[in-house]
Amino acid sequence: MAYDLAIVLPTYNESKNIVPMLDRLERALGGIRYEVLFVDDDSPDGTADLVRSIARDRGHVRVVHRIGRRGLASACIEGILAASAPFVAVMDADMQHDESILPQMLARIREENLDLVIGSRNIAGGSMGEFAPWRVKLSQWGRRLSLMGAAHELSDPMSGYFMVRVSSFERFAHRLSALGFKILLDIVLSAGPELRIAEVPYRFRLREHGESKLDMMVGLEYLELLIDKHLGNLVNVRFVLFGMVGALGVGVHLLILRGLLHLAGVGFAKGQTATTFLVMVLNFVLNNTVTYRDRRLRGWRFVRGLVTFCLACGLGVAANVAVANEAFDRGVPWWLAAFMGLLFSAVWNYGVTSMTTWRQERRSSEQRAQRRIAAATAQTAPAKTA
Repeated sequence: MAYDLAIVLPTYNESKNIVPMLDRLERALGGIRYEVLFVDDDSPDGTADLVRSIARDRGHVRVVHRIGRRGLASACIEGILAASAPFVAVMDADMQHDESILPQMLARIREENLDLVIGSRNIAGGSMGEFAPWRVKLSQWGRRLSLMGAAHELSDPMSGYFMVRVSSFERFAHRLSALGFKILLDIVLSAGPELRIAEVPYRFRLREHGESKLDMMVGLEYLELLIDKHLGNLVNVRFVLFGMVGALGVGVHLLILRGLLHLAGVGFAKGQTATTFLVMVLNFVLNNTVTYRDRRLRGWRFVRGLVTFCLACGLGVAANVAVANEAFDRGVPWWLAAFMGLLFSAVWNYGVTSMTTWRQERRSSEQRAQRRIAAATAQTAPAKTA
């Protein structure tokens, strides 16, 4: 069957929403030939297995089960490029997006020869629904920040609900950053001013099942996306975050050392040693939480990672001093020699820790697979008992 529309639904632990979501799409899309692609990031609750079992009876339902890859934006990109329909709608699987406007979105993108139609909560007829006031303010702040340097004035650039023409998407797909949760913003900033866009209002709904994915990391990934769109051609974004953590560490180091010297009366050598160790631990925790959140270490891996991080940074300090001294001895001004040493140690620390402390391992994927199999077994057990 040739489909008119594909619905891409990125998922992580959304097993309770799968069947209700499919039922709602069926009611909303009567008379439209459509397919549904769930792109699942190896959910431990068995989401992919549930979709796979449904797909055996419903030919228009498919699952893209991703192992070793995480992130909403990259999931959306894979789903769009895997679709066979000429138009693809991206929406959340938690039923917060109003599926009833899909026919209107499809009609507009076809009849007006558009590249992108956005479901907007911020135009006449749209609403943030029962969003908490702080969520509304956060969204408004994000909107103002995201439009800096954008070629289009959108009412809801933070929306995760949109429909795109696949032939247009393929033209700029290779320019996408695939970072974080704000795939629409990534599309608009990557495509440029030639993108033909319209907006359709909808009312945002509350999640019925499962847990929200919104946390501090979503905000950090949003900032990472903006950094990548403006600086990504010049420097690696993860290195920028690593450097920002390091710069923060320098400031904290000076504050702690000052306190130890002037308030606690500790000698410089002891104060410098203690402060260096404390700041190394702080930098490790921040990098583990922010810079390498997709490879976050827990349990014994956290302890082992801390040890390798401190060893790598210790060697980085030695290299810093050696490079700075050599440059200074060759007549380089002291401030430039110091900067050269810091830059060398920053590159050293980033390169070594990325290959040792936060190297990607198969073990975490295997553990997720074990949890997923256990969840699928638990789902089928009552049926077998009955």
